[in-house]
Amino acid sequence: MILHYIYDGSFDGLLTSIYEAYYRRENPDDIVPEDSIEANFLIENIFIPTDREKSKKVYEAIEKKISEETLRRVFYIYLSELPMHGITVLKYLRLGFKIGPQVDLNLSNDTIRMVDNIYHKVAKEKHRMLGLIRFKELENGILYSSIEPDYNIVGLVAPHFASRMANENWAIHDVKRGIAALYNREEWIIKDIEFNDTLIVKEEEEEYQELWKTYFKSAAIQNRINPKLQKRNMPMRYWKYLVEKT
Repeated sequence: MILHYIYDGSFDGLLTSIYEAYYRRENPDDIVPEDSIEANFLIENIFIPTDREKSKKVYEAIEKKISEETLRRVFYIYLSELPMHGITVLKYLRLGFKIGPQVDLNLSNDTIRMVDNIYHKVAKEKHRMLGLIRFKELENGILYSSIEPDYNIVGLVAPHFASRMANENWAIHDVKRGIAALYNREEWIIKDIEFNDTLIVKEEEEEYQELWKTYFKSAAIQNRINPKLQKRNMPMRYWKYLVEKT
């Protein structure tokens, strides 16, 4: 029988599942968020209720017994939302608790190599998105941006804009996941959110966007335009929300 741990989709839920795997001395075949449960009679699903105390113990154990870098990598693997991310984290931590702070240097190991690969993919998209997010001012004065990243990185980019745009009210809306980072000039939070109504853009904002498009076209050196290079540095899947590409 295939054994799956099912958690609520939160980071605390994932760490609670790691705790239970250790203290039950079980070897689940996967750790799956509840919205990805497979209907298969060969799979035994065990629901793991989120426990903040158990999650905290795992969190602190990773920091103290392995490293803060390992904790960061675990979080990025979670944010990747890729299939088998839960069991990848469990295998990674088992190696980490065994090897210690040097665990990430063991790139000959398949699990470590996979973790390194996923970590850098998420980090790369985070870095890329910092340069691709475009805000537009709404009628109510809030600066709004919509994105559809491959990975769940809205919480990774929010601190950058909280620092750079500290005196503004803004929202970065992950349309794909129905969540947003919301900032009120003091702090930012992540909320489940859906904008069902048409957003009303401030009249002056439309004029500004037209000026930006004109500048983008005029700044381009026609005989040096390289579409292949442009698509490699700024893949087309991101163009949907770029002012200069609409």
